[in-house]
Amino acid sequence: MPLSIFSNKLRALPKAELHCHLDGSVRPATLIELGREYGVSMPRETPEELAEAMRADDARSLEDYLRLFDTTVSVMQTSDALERIAYELAEDAAEDGVRYIEVRNAPILNVVHGLSLVEAVEAPLRGLRRAERDFGITGRFIIVALRQFSAEHSLEMAKLAVEFKNDGVVAFDLAGAEKGNPASVHATAFRYARENDLAVTVHAGEGDGPESIREAVHLCGANRIGHGTRLIEDPDLTQYVNDRRIALEVCLTSNVQTRVADSYEAHPFREYFDRGLNVTLNTDNRLMSATTLTDEYVHAAEHLGFTMDELAGVALNGFESAFLPWEERVMLIEEVSERIDEMVGSEA
Repeated sequence: MPLSIFSNKLRALPKAELHCHLDGSVRPATLIELGREYGVSMPRETPEELAEAMRADDARSLEDYLRLFDTTVSVMQTSDALERIAYELAEDAAEDGVRYIEVRNAPILNVVHGLSLVEAVEAPLRGLRRAERDFGITGRFIIVALRQFSAEHSLEMAKLAVEFKNDGVVAFDLAGAEKGNPASVHATAFRYARENDLAVTVHAGEGDGPESIREAVHLCGANRIGHGTRLIEDPDLTQYVNDRRIALEVCLTSNVQTRVADSYEAHPFREYFDRGLNVTLNTDNRLMSATTLTDEYVHAAEHLGFTMDELAGVALNGFESAFLPWEERVMLIEEVSERIDEMVGSEA
């Protein structure tokens, strides 16, 4: 089958996006407009030039990749901007066949000019709700704490997440510069989130080795792992994660850009899948990785030999691993399963 036709089929496949950063998924045109509105200069003048400048293909590490976020965060300092960016992200995802999306963000980065932490959460939630009404995509929010900040900061973010637990926030996360900033420092925050019955996910195995994933699983109680690329280096931990069905939020393009994977072909995603791990595909950052969720599925097919049937299974994993309440999750799975079965059946 020609790749273009296969790509169209994958775009039509109902998909769930579980790992997508708000500040990494801004439309270039919106960046330019907001820059003009708030008096913030952008590194390029046209959307096309800016998109190219924000693409992280020349990053040398995770830390290098993260420097690009200074540009997007610079205009994400008002309620209107945050609501607009969340709305547009959900609209773009819906056009890409995404039926459910969990958008994550670190509110601490949006309060530089006086916005409160509560306002920094309420605004993107309004955008996601508006998009759900307009485009039929279910959107939820994950509050992120940053590894390079203090334990007090992460506990404050965990409390904020719990405050919004029944109002659109479905999990608490830890992100940022991984190497040299162990998750163990933030164990109290994760204990607070879990004791208040909030799901938790942790970025790990992206900028550091499997010992970072071990901390995420055993000290933070992670229900899912963001990336988990280097998990494969620890056979015992890989088996543990598999046995307990801890989902991996895999981001192929991002991992190649940050050099944690030498290439798409060298990425362990294929081996994870073949071993039966609970794997999902995600964009991470649509802007910096110049990608869509359909693109990530195409990369899995083109470089790792995934079939339509296998990718349908990966898509279903995404819905099954969502941080929605079980009853809502079952309803969503039932809605998409029939369509997924039809698409797989047409390939037979």
